[in-house]
Amino acid sequence: MIRDRLSRYRERVRRELTTALREEHTPHEVGLSFAIGIFVTAMPTGGLGIGLLAGLAAWWSWVSKPAIIASIAVLNPLVKPAVYVGSYQVGGLIFGERPLRSSTTDTSLLETAGIVVRQLLVGNLLIAAALSASSYVVVARLTRLHRERTDDPADGSPASAVLGLFRR
Repeated sequence: MIRDRLSRYRERVRRELTTALREEHTPHEVGLSFAIGIFVTAMPTGGLGIGLLAGLAAWWSWVSKPAIIASIAVLNPLVKPAVYVGSYQVGGLIFGERPLRSSTTDTSLLETAGIVVRQLLVGNLLIAAALSASSYVVVARLTRLHRERTDDPADGSPASAVLGLFRR
């Protein structure tokens, strides 16, 4: 059951990324679109980020719609809790806060909530920026590699070139 879900998830991401790689946009535009999608999707927007990304894709012609969709597929609801836990931990490292304890007598509930929100938001901003920057590099490079391989007729079909990118 879990194996089937992971297989479907992998196929969905592969399909969306392949569509983005084949688009008429430059590798920079595809990578930047994916990176923006990762950044917005990683932030705690409560689902409003998808609307923002749709607006960006509609307003600017340089935005790659398949790359935006692929970024949403990568940071799906199964992955986001790990991003939030990591965000809280990174925020704690930045502010030097100790982990919350259930028997804190010296801080009120409101102060504790403020600490949690601060740690989460700052950590989330840092993690979203790191994920966004690294995803730009990876997707722009994948786009260049895909196009180099598909421009060379000796390499075979475009489908085999794309699948070869994901087998390594």
